[in-house]
Amino acid sequence: MYNPISSEFFDQLMVAMERKIPSTIEYYKNEEQVKKKEKEKIKALVQTMELIDGFEFLVLDTGEKIRLSWVVTFNGKRHRVD
Repeated sequence: MYNPISSEFFDQLMVAMERKIPSTIEYYKNEEQVKKKEKEKIKALVQTMELIDGFEFLVLDTGEKIRLSWVVTFNGKRHRVD
């Protein structure tokens, strides 16, 4: 099921991409981590966003792709409540 992100989160992502701001992202890497509440943390530049199999992903300069609905915090701001 598609869950759109908030406009505030979208704006924050756009600013980080446009200004090439190194961002700290706390997130779940996969469904198993979501269930176990085991978060990952990465610091990287957000290059773009992609739609893959109906889900929105952040594409980082490291090559990592993070599903937007699994982002817990972005630059210290909480975007997911567990």
